[in-house]
Amino acid sequence: MRVVKAIIDRLTAAVALVLLSPLLAAVSLWIWLDDGRPALIAQERAGKGGKPFRMLKFRTMVVDAIEAGRRLGLEDPWGLVPDDPRITRSGRFLRRTSLDELPQLLNVVKGQMSLVGPRPDLVEQVANYSERDRRRLAVLPGITGWSQVHGREEISWPERFEQDAWYVEHWSLWLDVKIVIATFMQLFRSSEAPVEDKMNIERARARENG
Repeated sequence: MRVVKAIIDRLTAAVALVLLSPLLAAVSLWIWLDDGRPALIAQERAGKGGKPFRMLKFRTMVVDAIEAGRRLGLEDPWGLVPDDPRITRSGRFLRRTSLDELPQLLNVVKGQMSLVGPRPDLVEQVANYSERDRRRLAVLPGITGWSQVHGREEISWPERFEQDAWYVEHWSLWLDVKIVIATFMQLFRSSEAPVEDKMNIERARARENG
């Protein structure tokens, strides 16, 4: 069944890239006009088994978002805060509608991601994973996933880990279909109130002091 999932993923992503190419071009132009270049960014994320890959994404924050986060005094400059001032005008809409994730269809075509799976975490944060946390690395990361339709940024990381582990242990093609349907039903949802990423902050601090 995993082979079937991989075939469906790549075929669906390839077709979607072709059909959505006008939308992708329009979003790129909007970002350029709103906040300049680049429109597309590539972030190093951890894939299946923790293997690093470059995840594509439309830029939704100011160009120097990490440095700006440090200037704001954030302990985790990669995390989000409510009404984050680093998010651009176009970025707020793209995040709310998940359109910022569309470039990851290319990651799916390349076999680095799946349409559905645990969201890929930063390589720096995966380095702090416990053995229990690493359960979410047993499968390809996804553009959307079980935790994405059950709280997204509004739930804590420990809760996300448990949801992702549940998905890995109960995976089926039908479950993927339900997650995709739930994802579309959440489009144009209201803005989220992100939960502060205390777990990764504490782990990074312990590693530095350890």
